[in-house]
Amino acid sequence: MATVAFKSLRLLQSRANLHLGCGISVRQLSFSFLGPKKLEDVLKKELVEGKSATEVADLWYTYHEGKEDVVGLVLNGADGKSVLSRATKCPFFIQPIFRDDGFFNLVSQFQSPCHFLLAYLEDYKMDPHSASPLMTFSVFDDYADSKDVTLVRCDIFNKSIQIEEGRKVVQSLLDNYRKSEEFTSIKVFNERPAAFDVDDHISRMNKTWVDYSSANLTSIPKSP
Repeated sequence: MATVAFKSLRLLQSRANLHLGCGISVRQLSFSFLGPKKLEDVLKKELVEGKSATEVADLWYTYHEGKEDVVGLVLNGADGKSVLSRATKCPFFIQPIFRDDGFFNLVSQFQSPCHFLLAYLEDYKMDPHSASPLMTFSVFDDYADSKDVTLVRCDIFNKSIQIEEGRKVVQSLLDNYRKSEEFTSIKVFNERPAAFDVDDHISRMNKTWVDYSSANLTSIPKSP
């Protein structure tokens, strides 16, 4: 397994003592990436040859249906490319998981070319070098241009994260990156961390969390 690392934000490399929103120190976190590295590790090219975007999406959903600790989602081609472009410029963000007794935060970081890595925020704050990954997801844009479809794969490695929670985390992060009005918060978090309003972010995420039901997670509509 290849080893990947949480990299420091480019704009903050010379300011090691600066903390991102929620007190995240800009330090390196290393661990083995367990998810598929390439789309071909999951879906062979010959299976999609001659198929439409709808057929490819159906194939992707069918393949992941019923699999334990794995989720498959679909974006259109333009949205997928936009997510990857924006994540390259603004790789860090935080995503809460809400439960009946409260919530806890995950810290996510984009790892080129297409992977998002997520760990407990509190573990990361205590020691980025020993924090363990809870889940990852990859945004494969291999067919974004030719078929107008982007395939998203989420792998959950820690049993403390329920499959539906992992699905909601991916949906929420994708929405925050692909929707221009939501991406504003990610830009602030990465470029002006002192101005990031954590309480407001948690409040807004709480309102949308319940909306991410299984019914609207099987397909992600095109951005307005």
